[in-house]
Amino acid sequence: IGHRIHGDRRRRARRVGYEWLHVAVDDATRLSYVEVLDAESGDACAAFLRRAVRAFRRRGIRIRRLLTDNGLAYRAGTFARACRAWAIRHRFTRPYRPQTNGKAERFIQTLLREWAYRFPYRSSARRTAALRPYLRFYNHQRPHASLGRRSPWMRFQEAA
Repeated sequence: IGHRIHGDRRRRARRVGYEWLHVAVDDATRLSYVEVLDAESGDACAAFLRRAVRAFRRRGIRIRRLLTDNGLAYRAGTFARACRAWAIRHRFTRPYRPQTNGKAERFIQTLLREWAYRFPYRSSARRTAALRPYLRFYNHQRPHASLGRRSPWMRFQEAA
């Protein structure tokens, strides 16, 4: 799971576009699950993790290990309890080394370039509404160089 802060936390409630992007990327297939949330607290991250686990399980993917950055939300007791409840072994990246979580970081950059900043959305709600169709494209159709020009879904089907 990775996340990206858009803007100044102190002013996020007063301005449009200051939201948190919560991201889960399967290491083997690159299948991705994303939500735009208005918080990055331990509770918000734990709730996101529960939804991500369920989304991956619907596809037959069981999350056994999880790599996150060292953000306070991921060190919170509620997040640790959520990991234990799903029997997930949680590890942290080395401090100040985002490349340790390279797949998630690369996906975030792709997501920002191809979805969030591609069009001048009139509102955060419109941008968020465009996320689901983009993720369908990303997971099912978009070729990935690291997957031999196959989509994550094609890689998943080959591995199944």
